[in-house]
Amino acid sequence: MKLKIKNLVKKFESTTAVDNISFEIEKNKTLGLLGPNGCGKTTSIGMMLGLITPTSGKIFINEVSLEPKNRIELLSLMNFASPYIELPKKLTVKQNLEIYARLYGVEKISERITEMTEDLNLKTFLNKKTGELSSGQKNRVSLAKSLINKPKLLFLDEPTASLDPDVGDFIREYLEKYKKDNELTMLLASHNMTEVERLCDSIVMMKQGQIVDQGTCAELTSKHGRKNLEDTFLKIARSKNEFK
Repeated sequence: MKLKIKNLVKKFESTTAVDNISFEIEKNKTLGLLGPNGCGKTTSIGMMLGLITPTSGKIFINEVSLEPKNRIELLSLMNFASPYIELPKKLTVKQNLEIYARLYGVEKISERITEMTEDLNLKTFLNKKTGELSSGQKNRVSLAKSLINKPKLLFLDEPTASLDPDVGDFIREYLEKYKKDNELTMLLASHNMTEVERLCDSIVMMKQGQIVDQGTCAELTSKHGRKNLEDTFLKIARSKNEFK
């Protein structure tokens, strides 16, 4: 599934949170959306998910505009995962997955939950209340929720934040395999540059609501004369007027 963002703007009264951004993600590719806190990443993702109405600009999914008349059909093809958005704490993991499966109109719900349980090792805490889980367990449940409807477009916001290295590596490895097996297109927002280098085919860097650079990891590090993506990110994030 292809995602195309064209001249997207979002203003909140006198503040411009997102300022005329444009980029594309080709089918079965992963794009890293990077930038310091407050750069407009979250607002941009909110618009792509249909949660925030753009002030101007267009969002196209497979060349179909994300407008009210198309929204229900298009949103059924995507999903979102973030450790910062908690699932209902008093429901068990299984109950949460059942609810989200129904919301997305998933057929054969029990079979799909069994698949996700086996893939993401949820069995030992499937009947445990979500509020009682560890950070690593919550992240795996969040990922299971985001894949419950077999989306073709997946938005990930810091999917391995606050995780032990082994759990983080498990999730990254799983995403790599799932993407390959299911022709999944992904947008990844992350501050983990090693993760971005591993998972992303291309990168968009934002600052103060604008796109200040984009390209592959190799292209960006070479252009900015840095050894790795983290050093490149720091250079852009700390610069004052170079990109304005």
